[in-house]
Amino acid sequence: MKRWLALGVIMLMSIVVVAYETNASDRNFFLPDPLGGMKIVIDAGHGGEDGGASKGEVIEKEITLAIAQQVEKRLKNKGATVVMTRTKNGDVIDEHASSESYSTLRERKKQDIFLRKDIVEKEQPNVFITIHANAIPETKWRGAQVFYHKGGHADGELLAKSIQQSIRTNLQNTDREALSIKQIYLLKKVEVPAALVETGFISNDEERALLVNKKYQEKMADAIVEGIEDYLLAKIE
Repeated sequence: MKRWLALGVIMLMSIVVVAYETNASDRNFFLPDPLGGMKIVIDAGHGGEDGGASKGEVIEKEITLAIAQQVEKRLKNKGATVVMTRTKNGDVIDEHASSESYSTLRERKKQDIFLRKDIVEKEQPNVFITIHANAIPETKWRGAQVFYHKGGHADGELLAKSIQQSIRTNLQNTDREALSIKQIYLLKKVEVPAALVETGFISNDEERALLVNKKYQEKMADAIVEGIEDYLLAKIE
């Protein structure tokens, strides 16, 4: 009996020593994934022939995909199940319904949006995020901004505000606030909390340089993920 007791004490002390000597970043190994059990659909805006906004050689579809992939990586590291509407340079039709063909680019773009909605309906995620970049004729405007639709899911506003606050806090380069928007079909039609993240203005020289920078794309992804996580954990509590 004494022998087993001694062995038990030794094992307990060994566990304590290992836990103590494990640095903070590795201690997450012993903790449950913060977003375990959550499913999130991430939509990289545009794709294929629909490049979205552009300035010179900088094209929106490439920026949105790069940031979306960084968001995907971080969400998976936190235990979430992530579904990407597209993972390549092509549009969503090219990736999920390549046998389909359309007579005009306008019709293809319309059906491409419908297919993104269908993916969300099929997956029934906890959250849907569509990622874009902005551009207007005037070059002075800048700053990431998050949008929701008042006619969409009631929690879309809370989600958008959580992501916007995270962007403001972490990037510290915008004072913009989350706003409602009427024109975005996906935000209105998907029956889950949804937000559109305009990551910045391609039309602004300084912000365009940031949006094509990998380090900045990673910082933007960090901010988006933190906003999603804050929203989801608040809903659980």
